[in-house]
Amino acid sequence: MAQHMKDRVIALAGPRKSAEMSKLVEKMGGTPLICPAQGTVFLDDEELRAAIAAWVADPPEWAIFTTGIGLEAIFDMAEQMELLEAMLGVLESTQIAARGYKTVNAMKKRGLVPVARDDDGSTAGLIRAMADCELDHKRVILQLHGESAPQLVSWLESKGATVRTILPYKHIPPQEEDLERLVSNIVAGSVDAVAFTSAPQFRFLTDYAESKGQLAALLDAFAGPVVASAVGKVTAQALREAGIERIVVPEEERMGAMMVTLGRYFAGEPDRQRQA
Repeated sequence: MAQHMKDRVIALAGPRKSAEMSKLVEKMGGTPLICPAQGTVFLDDEELRAAIAAWVADPPEWAIFTTGIGLEAIFDMAEQMELLEAMLGVLESTQIAARGYKTVNAMKKRGLVPVARDDDGSTAGLIRAMADCELDHKRVILQLHGESAPQLVSWLESKGATVRTILPYKHIPPQEEDLERLVSNIVAGSVDAVAFTSAPQFRFLTDYAESKGQLAALLDAFAGPVVASAVGKVTAQALREAGIERIVVPEEERMGAMMVTLGRYFAGEPDRQRQA
């Protein structure tokens, strides 16, 4: 593999697959710095169990899944409750919409095919895909992806749907020492790039920086020596809304593709990388 990251230090803000990403950075000649800017907690509580039981007992006409990890968590819980077979039977006769290729892949493993799916990994893309779907007076269950989805819920309700949400996991703040280390390295210009794999990672980072009076310095660093990289459009949009203009994003929304694209950026190959 080309040594496009030779002598570069890449901060990894994602908690998942950090070991694999570290190896890829090293293969490209770089030095990884693991600073998780997000935690994830899978919810094993009565509310989730009750939501799954109610879903199977009184199935809605529509189900919307927004992440593969969330869909798998729901299936895992249903299996614990001995309701997996019943849930799969329900889903076979339910109109399903999906956001993201990982969600579609998770469905495919169970023999499920969505009738509507986004074209770019975003909520806006999912809304576009569902624009012609009949939702008036339809009941919809929406799998949330770690936090609320007011834009999607509002749109569904404007189309006449009744929406119930299910939250199989939620994003939580990471360890403060990880945020402190990441902020200090960015502000000091000790890292050449930060790789973000979700929008909450960036929000936790900026909230922490703001609480320490370092938000302006953080954003200045991203406008200067530190390159921001995002795994996809949703993550990139969060960075863009904060005023970050230089964002390296892969064409294919995968962590490995993000690293390859970032390497090409450093190698000065603009024809083979994309800046959002």
